[in-house]
Amino acid sequence: MRNWLLSIVLLLSLSLSGCGYNTLQSTDEQIKAGWSEVLNQYQRRADLVPNLVNVVKGYAVHEKEVLTQVTEARARVGSIQATPELINDEQAFARFQQAQAQMSSALSRLLAVSERYPQLKADGVFRDLQAQLEGTENRITVARNRYIKAVQEYNVTVRSFPSNLTAMMFGFKTKPNFSVENEKEISAAPRVDFGAPAK
Repeated sequence: MRNWLLSIVLLLSLSLSGCGYNTLQSTDEQIKAGWSEVLNQYQRRADLVPNLVNVVKGYAVHEKEVLTQVTEARARVGSIQATPELINDEQAFARFQQAQAQMSSALSRLLAVSERYPQLKADGVFRDLQAQLEGTENRITVARNRYIKAVQEYNVTVRSFPSNLTAMMFGFKTKPNFSVENEKEISAAPRVDFGAPAK
């Protein structure tokens, strides 16, 4: 009887290892790590916004509408609870993505304003913030791409046979990803070229 139970436990263990359960766990953890990095980089960008707005405000006092748009976009981004559960809710993920796209757009408009203010473009603090923002936008793109790949691998596992049976049994569902139609818009770094105009 004891050998029979041991055989069943061994058989179940072998069947679980071949059913994709471990792969689902592993890829789910990759997604969580990738998502944390995406959030980290978006937070870095949001942290740069107040300083950038203050520097621009000092030179471009007549650009109140643009400054307000950037401040409101940052507030919308901050109002979204970016918890790990957000990646399991397609609607919440879409709202997060939309808020980040609005932030990118507002920052682009803010940086475009500097073209009208040569003294602002020459300000060392502004140039430093602009360089930090450019680097952060690049890190956002890299982190988002890693997340996209992790979600793709996980979703393929959830949908493939026989691991899809395991996924159904244990409640694993596909996760939302950054949408293709918005990817170009939200991955485009704000225009940050403050060199001399082309001749």
